[in-house]
Amino acid sequence: MSMDKSFEPSAIETRWYQHWEDSGCFKPSGQGEPYSIMLPPPNVTGTLHMGHAFQHTLMDALIRYHRMLGRDTLWQVGTDHAGIATEMVVNRNLAQEGKGETRDSLGREAFIEKVWEWKQQSGDTITRQMRRIGASGDWSRERFTMDEGLSKAVVETFVRLHEEGLIYRGQRLVNWDPVLQTAISDLEVVSEPEDGFLWSIAYPLADGSGQLVVATTRPETMLGDTAVMVHPEDERYAHLIGKSVRLPLSDREIPIIADDYVDREFGTGCVKVTPAHDFNDYAVGQRHGLPMINLFTPTAHINDNAPEKYRGLDRVAARKAVLADLEALGLLIEEKKHSLQVPRGDRTGQVIEPYLTYQWFVKMDALGKRGLELVESGKVRFVPPNWINTYRHWMNNIQDWCISRQLWWGHRIPAWYDEDGNIIVARSEEEAVAKAGGKPLRRDEDVLETWFSSALWSHSTLGWPDEVAMQQQGFDRYLPSSVLVTGFDIIFFWVARMIMMTDHFTGQVPFRDVYITGLVRDKDGQKMSKSKGNVLDPIDLIDGITLDALVAKRTAGLMQPQMAAKIEKATRREFPDGIPAFGADALRFTFASLATHGRDIKFDLQRCEGYKNFCNKLWNAARFVLMNCEGHELHQAPAGWPVTDAEKWILDQQQMMLDEASEAFAAYRFDLAAQAMYEFVWNQFCDWFLELAKPALNGGDSAAATSTRYTLLHVLEQALRALHPVVPFITEEVWHQVAPRLAIGGDSISRQAYPLARAELRFAGEARDIEWLKTVIGQLRRIRSELQVAPSKQIALLFDGGNDADRARSERYADAIAFLARTESQRWLAKGEDAPAASAAVVGDMSLLVPLAGLVDLDAEKTRLAKEIKRIESEIGKCNGKLGNANFVANAPEDVVAQERQRLADYQAQLVGLKRQAERL
Repeated sequence: MSMDKSFEPSAIETRWYQHWEDSGCFKPSGQGEPYSIMLPPPNVTGTLHMGHAFQHTLMDALIRYHRMLGRDTLWQVGTDHAGIATEMVVNRNLAQEGKGETRDSLGREAFIEKVWEWKQQSGDTITRQMRRIGASGDWSRERFTMDEGLSKAVVETFVRLHEEGLIYRGQRLVNWDPVLQTAISDLEVVSEPEDGFLWSIAYPLADGSGQLVVATTRPETMLGDTAVMVHPEDERYAHLIGKSVRLPLSDREIPIIADDYVDREFGTGCVKVTPAHDFNDYAVGQRHGLPMINLFTPTAHINDNAPEKYRGLDRVAARKAVLADLEALGLLIEEKKHSLQVPRGDRTGQVIEPYLTYQWFVKMDALGKRGLELVESGKVRFVPPNWINTYRHWMNNIQDWCISRQLWWGHRIPAWYDEDGNIIVARSEEEAVAKAGGKPLRRDEDVLETWFSSALWSHSTLGWPDEVAMQQQGFDRYLPSSVLVTGFDIIFFWVARMIMMTDHFTGQVPFRDVYITGLVRDKDGQKMSKSKGNVLDPIDLIDGITLDALVAKRTAGLMQPQMAAKIEKATRREFPDGIPAFGADALRFTFASLATHGRDIKFDLQRCEGYKNFCNKLWNAARFVLMNCEGHELHQAPAGWPVTDAEKWILDQQQMMLDEASEAFAAYRFDLAAQAMYEFVWNQFCDWFLELAKPALNGGDSAAATSTRYTLLHVLEQALRALHPVVPFITEEVWHQVAPRLAIGGDSISRQAYPLARAELRFAGEARDIEWLKTVIGQLRRIRSELQVAPSKQIALLFDGGNDADRARSERYADAIAFLARTESQRWLAKGEDAPAASAAVVGDMSLLVPLAGLVDLDAEKTRLAKEIKRIESEIGKCNGKLGNANFVANAPEDVVAQERQRLADYQAQLVGLKRQAERL
């Protein structure tokens, strides 16, 4: 099978992925030390976004790397049922069908059937996309949080926690979305600054002696005030503490209390307290024993707890009515513009209400204390380590966890109520009836929030609590898992809860390491969002997309024509030719190269273009190697291998690269691994060794030619293995061309051993010699370029100065210099011999002189030399400035100071040579 002339990713990616999956490459081997990763389950409703693609690339690189190290790897994949998001999708589908069916008209059972139907048809979109980027998870073990086994784990967890007194039902304040009519988590609330108003309202003192002026941004909630609050040390109001005010618009008196929560500098220093409609007020109400008056219905309309005239109004209309009535009474003192943080639901965009309602909660104090201990003791390690501070802060301020949601899709809470309102928690309805003594029961309508089942992911996917399933799934082998790769935004919502739940039920931590990635932003550092029109779809980057298709995708669903027009204009300006097909490997290499230990990742398509070029270069290098090895038997290393210094150099460089890559993978420094591999393949192998090999391939020394051919194949094959975890598709394709030439069998490169550095292939001396040769060739090529000497024209070369080592190297590498620098003659200037007018370069103590006669305009060369002398003098000045700074010399690391001194010495040597050449001219 011969290689095509050009690399076409689309021609190989689907074919090789199907081969990997069909041949069982992704399944655990059962041999070697276990290494496992639990995929953070993406929403079953979702599609692959840049954050997914980034994290999945890193997880896949780790899995492929450790698989090649001979470890028993399990990448546990699966999806999350995503209660709110899935209900929204199915509701939208029902509306689009035009049959008049809605969630409520269908009823609970029929609606859930519709959800399962949708899940079977469309729920695997994101897993298909994961395959497109090369994710090598064990799909035969794919799990879904609503499947039978995981559902059993959820029920068992709930029942046990309830039996232990750690789950309870109570009335507390929660985030409430009045459109979805359910409680939501903090993660689903987006608070951003918006322009609003600050109103100052007079509350008359009950004894008629005056009034207090209260500042508020939500005047409609004053109908539920149960106190007015001042700072205990505020002298303006000290005499009023303990007295009462008449609550405007309501026939109630409320107390004046003191609490140091009050900011004396904000507004009037006097604030209203509405415990049922503000989280901070709720805490104040708890401290002071204040009553809690809920004003809203689930749809955020005023309920019967308010005066009759406001009942039934929505919150916007109620605000207008309240302000109008206050103004009519002369109690509205001031209205001024004010910027405030407004919490909105991330799915509906509606303002979220702090809402007093009965929900199910998990007590978190003891669980949180234990969760903190596990991290503080080092049983769970954060990478980078600074993220432990974020974890620690949240665990030290942990609140009870609201786990119920007012939805139909999800794990229904296993609780029933008898006719007297008693709660019976059980594993099944039969068990609940038995516990209730046969009384008729009504099941709780709520479901558990998605994070509850996700918190069990690390052990429920391994069969817990079923003993047989645990044995079959390798529970004892793969738990704790090796690493969790996730974003910092869910440290609270998922990472911490997994740690607490897995420890509580299994006595194990869920993972040993938590590698926290940054956020993927656009090239300007802006967060990617649909409203900004800067969202990139990873599949579009792999396959390419036309400009018109990209515009249509970015403007789809935008209701505001002005916004759609703005995004279309920006898209056409940034991508006039659409987005080219980069292929999965180029995208993966880009992600790996950006995966530093920083927080934010600026994604630039130019990087994708660069790594597509890298893939092309690797492809072309492989074709060169195969063409030059055609017809030669190279199944094993020939006698005396390696023969040439160039071979020893490239082997030495490869061992250095392999060491760097292994160290980088161990430290989760994907960027450094990518950098080391890129540098070696592009610069050392492709740019230099393929050139350095040509004299041996084209020369008369058959032993050197055979050895060089074997080295070309060997180094390429080892480089393909090293690269495979990051760029799996091209390496698989090329490896199947290279491996047979070396008599290496196997159906996939992914089953081969990852190459580790070998001490016997380190050749420090020869490596230094070849670096000398590279410098000489590089300088001569620079001179040719500056003098604009045609590639076909040969040049004369004179050596001057230098030492015995330079003379020995110039002799040994004369043929290589002649071949690579196109020299017609080479000689050393005799002692005392005057040099002709020449262009010069300095290599250590040695000068390279290219006589200018017949090559160049002498005046132009004088000008060039003068500019180069000026540049070198400037660099010397910078070095002297640093070394003359006592603070730099005293405080900088020794190796940095030594490096600066070496740079100074090198520049000074270059300056001497350049001035000598200028004098000759």
